[in-house]
Amino acid sequence: MDDQISSGDEHGHGELGDAEYAEFMELAAQEGFAAENVEGALEDAGHGPLPVLAVVGRPNVGKSTLVNRIIGRREAVVEDRPGVTRDRVTYEAEWAGRRFKVVDTGGWEIDVLGIDAAVAAQAEFAIEAADAVVFVVDAAVGATDTDEAVVKLLRRAGKPVVLCANKVDGPSGEADAAMLWSLGLGEPHPVSALHGRGTGDMLDEVLKALPQAPAQTFGTPLGGPRRVALIGRPNVGKSSLLNKVAGEERVVVDQLAGTTRDPVDELIELGGKTWKFVDTAGIRRRVHLIEGADYYASLRTAAALEKAEVAVVLLDVSESISVQDLRIISMAVDAGRGLVLAYNKWDTLDDERRFYLEREIERDLVQVRWAPRVNISARTGRHVEKLVPAIETALEGWETRVPTGRLNAFLGELVAAHPHPVRGGKQPRILFGTQAGTRPPRFVLFASGFLEAGYRRFIERRLREEFGFTGTPIHLSVRVREKRGKR
Repeated sequence: MDDQISSGDEHGHGELGDAEYAEFMELAAQEGFAAENVEGALEDAGHGPLPVLAVVGRPNVGKSTLVNRIIGRREAVVEDRPGVTRDRVTYEAEWAGRRFKVVDTGGWEIDVLGIDAAVAAQAEFAIEAADAVVFVVDAAVGATDTDEAVVKLLRRAGKPVVLCANKVDGPSGEADAAMLWSLGLGEPHPVSALHGRGTGDMLDEVLKALPQAPAQTFGTPLGGPRRVALIGRPNVGKSSLLNKVAGEERVVVDQLAGTTRDPVDELIELGGKTWKFVDTAGIRRRVHLIEGADYYASLRTAAALEKAEVAVVLLDVSESISVQDLRIISMAVDAGRGLVLAYNKWDTLDDERRFYLEREIERDLVQVRWAPRVNISARTGRHVEKLVPAIETALEGWETRVPTGRLNAFLGELVAAHPHPVRGGKQPRILFGTQAGTRPPRFVLFASGFLEAGYRRFIERRLREEFGFTGTPIHLSVRVREKRGKR
């Protein structure tokens, strides 16, 4: 099976080997699917991790407006006020046929640290996750001291930068944009994020700066350490757990906000193997933020997930499962990473709390029943060693691939035993499918009609029962056959 997988991406058909691909295309032709539609579906599903673009700059320069323009819909919060909770900071975008992720650091203005430090902290988290950066400056105002501070940060980070001179609404603003050559970041691209003027040219430059695939390569041929993100809401015990598995106190050096900090990646021996733990807690100690903790937690979590293969989400069992806990789990699933749920402070549970906790898990975490669960105590080290088999199980599921022949035999039996409900006098049918990608597993099903969400969930559940996929999200996309007359 590995031989089939290895050459797939070079030929643009996901993880299907040449022989499997030829067989699959023949099957598609028999069922009346146009070759270009099938190839497009395989390419979409087999893309692997996407490169990451960070949008940084001081408040009120139009970052969120630009993000909305890039992703093509109004989704990023535009009216930012201190204290506004931000659920998402990463979005998927496409330009000129290439897909990438956008990290939005839209406008958090904080009095606690002063604006320069707040901007630097935001930019630092975002740049850490990014393959390239769009630095947004208000052309009408010109370069400020805060902008200069961010330039220093960008230079030290060494990532490719595209300079966006925003709020250039007409030819008269072009001269203002030209003044930004003084920042020393190359050509300023005049843009009006609000009206869309110049964004296409700027995005062309972004594509030149972004790598075709992320620089991060998982599991190097020499067996490099697997990368684990330790995530969870503040004060849930991430630092304690890291210190416990490391067997020592790993002190986080307190540096001034605005200076570049090396990523807090710890090589740790656990269960006879070396792992690379990406600790998000280490960052929190340095940036003491009273307000906006949720927003910064989201940025940190996004940065950690981009660098990781599997996420260990820590939950504090002494408290009820919170909205923030669910949001962090959703971020890990949306990022397509392996998932392990670690229930911390288990040694503090009494029978009554355990009863209610099990009810909460049943009610709130039903969508991630597939994630391995470990009950631990970061303080005492109880059952910490059980993390290793759970992480290994999640990674194994994350990398599992089902050969096309076996998948179609399974789908045939499933559809025969449990056909899709009849809707409007028609009964859509799954004709055939393939697994076009792994990390996480990505399936493309080709059907005679639209498949309802409930039936898709049923298919996913049965895929898990049949083939495992423990500890990994599954991406399921469906392509519907066009009427033959239209073709």
